[in-house]
Amino acid sequence: MTWTVEKLVKQLPKLQNPVLVEGLPGIGNVGKVTVDFIIDELKAKKLFRLSSYTMPHSVFVNDKNLVELPSIELYYKSFGDGRNDLLLLTGDVQPIDEVSSYEFSEEILKLVHNLNSKEIITIGGIGLPSAPKKPTVYCTGNSRKIIKKYMKSTQLNNHLYGVVGPIVGVSGLLIGLADKHKIDAISMLAETYGHPMYLGVKGAREILGILNQKLELGLNLKQIEKEIKQIETDMMRRTEELTGVSKATALRKLKRTFAKDLEYIG
Repeated sequence: MTWTVEKLVKQLPKLQNPVLVEGLPGIGNVGKVTVDFIIDELKAKKLFRLSSYTMPHSVFVNDKNLVELPSIELYYKSFGDGRNDLLLLTGDVQPIDEVSSYEFSEEILKLVHNLNSKEIITIGGIGLPSAPKKPTVYCTGNSRKIIKKYMKSTQLNNHLYGVVGPIVGVSGLLIGLADKHKIDAISMLAETYGHPMYLGVKGAREILGILNQKLELGLNLKQIEKEIKQIETDMMRRTEELTGVSKATALRKLKRTFAKDLEYIG
């Protein structure tokens, strides 16, 4: 494996049926906006940091005018009241090639399996030629059971076949690989404007509403606009160029494979 996993706590927490929610950079950064908001609102704690020489060969200059490497981190939130605890995956980048994406996804699945997680939710965006007024949130998964669970009493749309192309990156691989670990997995994909400078706040808001209801998170969703404005500048600066590398590489290879235009999801 090419990924290094650094434990950030002295002792691993005992979590109650934790659900992994993944939100790495992608189209509109829908997943990252969603998961970062949850981490901030619930004051989740860092659990693991993952790094690799296969990550983009760049560093950031922070607000102290010092350099720092891009990072991917796994957080946790323990409720202690009978609700499912949370594992929250976020970061500055995604793996940028096929092998590292597979290896990273397997590493995450191994971690969450060891933490007794039996459920995964990945979050991404579906790029459209213009910004939707009210984004539709589509879903797919590795079992009808989990799709039925999350579609009940929500506005999720499961009619994804023929609407979009492949789900590229970690958001797709975690679902595809989870089955052999006996983990149910679902992906929630919100429509957003497919422009690299666009932040998919509306799509993130729709997904947050679903997660808030189904996972009983107790989030104050009225705060999302305020929170997004505070993190927007830093997030876009840190992810714009590196996310572009990931998307460009994936699209180039997919277009060679399918020899036609396609929509990027992730």
